[in-house]
Amino acid sequence: MSTEDHQAPRSLAEALRARDDASLAALLRARPDLITPVPTDLTQLATRAGTRASVVRALERLDRFALQTAEALAVAGEPATYDELLGLMAGDAREPAVVEALPGALAALREQALVWGADDRLRLVRTARELLTPSPQHPSPTGLGPSVREATAGMSPGRIQEIVATAGLPSTHDSVSAVGALTSLFTHRKKMAALLAGASADSLDVLDRLVWGPPYGQVTADPAARLRWLLDRGLLLPTTPGTVALPREVALHLRGGLAHRTPEPLPPGVEPLAVHRPQVVDATAAGQAYTALTTVEELLKDWHEGGPAVLRAGGLSVRDLKRTAVALDVSEPLAAFWVELAYASGLLSSDGEADERYAATPEYDEWLERPPAERWAQLARAWLAATRTSGVVGGRDLKERALSALGPGLDRSAAPEVRHRVLTLLAALPEGAAPDAEAVLARLRWERPLRGPQNPQDAQADGDLRTRLARWTLTEAELLGVTGRGALSAHGRALLGAPPAPAAPAPAAAAAPVGPGDKLPTHHHPHHRSHVTTAVAAPLSAPEQAVATAAAARLLTPLLPEPLDHVLLQADLTAVAPGPLRRPLADVLSVLADVESKGGATVYRFTPGSVRRALDAGRSASDLHAFLAEHSRTPVPQPLTYLIDDVSRRHGHLRVGAASAYVRCDDDALLNEILADKRAVALRLRRLAPTVLAAQADPATLLEGLRSMGFAPAAESAEGDVLITRAHAHRTPLRTAPEPVPDGPPMPDGTLLTAAIRAIRAGDLAATTPRKPAEDAAPLAAGELPRTSSAETLATMQAAVLTGEALWIGYVNAEGTASQRVIAPVRVEGGFVTAYDHTADEVRTYPLHRITGVAELADD
Repeated sequence: MSTEDHQAPRSLAEALRARDDASLAALLRARPDLITPVPTDLTQLATRAGTRASVVRALERLDRFALQTAEALAVAGEPATYDELLGLMAGDAREPAVVEALPGALAALREQALVWGADDRLRLVRTARELLTPSPQHPSPTGLGPSVREATAGMSPGRIQEIVATAGLPSTHDSVSAVGALTSLFTHRKKMAALLAGASADSLDVLDRLVWGPPYGQVTADPAARLRWLLDRGLLLPTTPGTVALPREVALHLRGGLAHRTPEPLPPGVEPLAVHRPQVVDATAAGQAYTALTTVEELLKDWHEGGPAVLRAGGLSVRDLKRTAVALDVSEPLAAFWVELAYASGLLSSDGEADERYAATPEYDEWLERPPAERWAQLARAWLAATRTSGVVGGRDLKERALSALGPGLDRSAAPEVRHRVLTLLAALPEGAAPDAEAVLARLRWERPLRGPQNPQDAQADGDLRTRLARWTLTEAELLGVTGRGALSAHGRALLGAPPAPAAPAPAAAAAPVGPGDKLPTHHHPHHRSHVTTAVAAPLSAPEQAVATAAAARLLTPLLPEPLDHVLLQADLTAVAPGPLRRPLADVLSVLADVESKGGATVYRFTPGSVRRALDAGRSASDLHAFLAEHSRTPVPQPLTYLIDDVSRRHGHLRVGAASAYVRCDDDALLNEILADKRAVALRLRRLAPTVLAAQADPATLLEGLRSMGFAPAAESAEGDVLITRAHAHRTPLRTAPEPVPDGPPMPDGTLLTAAIRAIRAGDLAATTPRKPAEDAAPLAAGELPRTSSAETLATMQAAVLTGEALWIGYVNAEGTASQRVIAPVRVEGGFVTAYDHTADEVRTYPLHRITGVAELADD
């Protein structure tokens, strides 16, 4: 076994010292917080691995069976043997699946330095034991209570002797031996069975109610006979006044040795709920991808001249989110998703002005010019890596403030990992297979049972955070076109960087559980497979993700519809776009007509207001007739021609300018009609001349009021020219997309791991190399640098050059970082020593004034 040595390790540091480089690399890869910063030696690495924050993070990343194994070790003896652990996990029946999976779980705990020692002396690191040991304040998932020794710690010696005598054991001279005798009785199967044989059915019923937890119960000062019988024999032990506990040893006997009611050695299978043809999945996903593009375009087009104002605390107001949802014709949660997606993609930001508003960024204009598949790939890549989570919009933060879209407090650092893991599970299914969502959630809960809410406010929500993130991932992947009909698409698989899908199952086996592990060789144990597949969900590096994104765009390109350069005009004043339109056509048509419905085909409706909007933008009636004739596959209907001519004939007949505002018209009868209209009272009009009316409203209000009365006024400049109103694009200054908030330190790459392990071993060599004690010198504490005078340092260096001996030195570099090194001096001159550095495994030159001290190494 890898941890066995000629001498059993006495500490975690010694156990780490016995590992090879590959094993240390696996530890640092599993717990990257241990090398942030790089420890000076293995003793410091072991100390850091035992800190509470690091242990909690490591426990949170264990799957359910590995965590159950750690929980079993926490209730076992210290140290425990493998057979004792096996009994707690597999019970007296020795469940075969548990027996087969336990070595893999124990290896995982050893790899992460949560357990150390040989199989006959297994030790859980102290902090993990403190976290997992059952207590009244922190019940364990095992449902076990205190041991006999813990429960009797405050009991009087006389009472302990009474319990021992009643249980049929000989009296002892002290409480320690009495407790030991009682513990031996409770752990002896035959003697315990004989003791319980004398219990009444009512007493056994009490034990049955406590056996699987919680192990505590309430009693009165004068307990009933069934309770008195149990109390007298120590089968229930008092912990506090009025409270009794079922001793751990008694519970384990009643459970048949099991620490957990239901050990879960195997991950739940992810079952296909439906299987579709891959072509149907890809086509559906491509349709959704195109819808995602049009939705983001529509959102930013709606905010073209400047979007909603930024709240003082940051974010979008509830009212503005509702308006955005109405404009996009979606629900408010979906509107929050599209807004956050545009923000994460760098297409949307605040403008930073005094009256701060949201607007499109310059990146949006560049994004519009790219091919559709590349635009989708940018959105999908941003979604995959984003930690901002739109699903929490509408919730509350720690100060009970509402969480708003685009506001602070939306980052959930677990989101990217959960998205990758969910999509990885989908990628392991056959092509076209859509999983049961509940099976995906069950698998995630098995893989990370301790990953609950990251923020206290999440604890109040429906389900733990990972479960909600997984549900949102399934929904958002469908909205974005990563999946189609619930199954992962070909371009979604490429975006993930996943291998090709496994072969589709035979029809009879379509409902059989499948999982990522099913593609592994059969000689791997299922538990090992769970650890391998969990690693698959790790996000790709930036270069790998760029390659994967480009591959996804290539696969999506032929699936997207080609933009059209024509529409179908109909006699009911509508135009049907049978597909996506080319940008110039879509831009003009969006001004000339209003969108009536969307879907596979978009229906536009021409109204007097929409035609007037086109005329206000500077188009003439002849321009509009020519445009429609050029882009319509059907003849221009006569009603539409009449509508354009009629609106253009009346357009500009009335002129509005600034007085505050005035109305000018050559037809005084028309002005009389306006003055006589009751709806004009709010405008407070009065006649200045036969052809001029003055108003106490501003020109914009006056224009809107006259249009609502059915007139077609045109604004004019101070010179009397008609003002052409075109939309003025409002853009923010250059902005970068928000950076994701990482979930702990980043995963170290191979180069960093190699360098870190080399530095740790070098520091450990320097710290543990035996040294000769200096005369009249106090012994150095662990990690303390040697201290010698400059003359002693120089003399010792020169002597070592002559003898060829190695020395132990303390060295402080230019940044002030102190370290210990083992060197073999080669040359001393000019205030420098040139030596072979055993810790760095190379020749180096050190300034003598930076060497704090020197000591000779012991002969052995």
